[in-house]
Amino acid sequence: MRRPPRAPAVRRFAKSAGPYAYIAPFFTLFAAFGLFPLVYTAFVSLYRVELQTPGQMEWRGFGNYAALFTDEFFWLSLRNTFTIGVLSTVPQLVMALGLAHLLNYKLRGRTFFRTAMLLPYATSVAAATLVFAQLFGRDFGLINYVLRLVGFGPVDWQTGTVASQIAVSTIVIWRWTGYNALIYLAGMQSIPTELYEAAEMDGASRWRQFLHVTLPGLRPTIVFTAVVSTIGATQLFGEPLLFEGSVSGGISHQYQTLGLYMYEQGWGFFHLGRAAAIAWVMFLLIVVLVGANALVARRRLRKEAGR
Repeated sequence: MRRPPRAPAVRRFAKSAGPYAYIAPFFTLFAAFGLFPLVYTAFVSLYRVELQTPGQMEWRGFGNYAALFTDEFFWLSLRNTFTIGVLSTVPQLVMALGLAHLLNYKLRGRTFFRTAMLLPYATSVAAATLVFAQLFGRDFGLINYVLRLVGFGPVDWQTGTVASQIAVSTIVIWRWTGYNALIYLAGMQSIPTELYEAAEMDGASRWRQFLHVTLPGLRPTIVFTAVVSTIGATQLFGEPLLFEGSVSGGISHQYQTLGLYMYEQGWGFFHLGRAAAIAWVMFLLIVVLVGANALVARRRLRKEAGR
């Protein structure tokens, strides 16, 4: 009996396996540089590992995590991360939304302004932070000079707790506002113009159109930027490190974030096991915050769909 040709079967297999071959490079790189470091960091966090002797590992179980939760500087860095995150994220997204709304109109030189929005984001974090450190100088900084002109005394931006956190947050706001504004602008341009025309025919003002047309249409984009900004705030490292050049985040750790605390434990005190535990705490914190954000957004969508 004659067997049927195998070519159709081979062709079907190649057709079904083709998409997986296209995405295989991404998942290979992700497994090598994303998944493996994540799993290995969790493994290291269960051992006492010192930077000088990384080959000597002593089993501690959850001892590194227990040591973290009894360390006052861990809780201080966690609180600083939350405070700086709120001070930088909320004004940043509000200002980005306002700038995007202005750029969405037919203005002269729109291309120039849109390009200028990306200049802070394209600037090196080291260069930007060093410039802002000079601006916030106590004796010769431009910010204190302006405050003196309007009758206020000089502010010690690098020593005061609230002042230093505001200064670090200002750097973050300056770098990321334009980036988020362009994301919002792209979202605004995807909203159908018919909705604005219908609202204008109903007599809605520009403010009413913004509230009832623009914001509902931008809700997925706002959720996305909120999630990304939350992740960035949790991982904040460069700006507080370079603001004064210290991993301790000031004299009294007043603006030390979790990223600085992890760096100090791993490369300052040489406790790699504890640094790995901090990294995993940061990862779990990001998962919780992003999950809470998504849950709130989903409940709001269900509530609006049920109306």
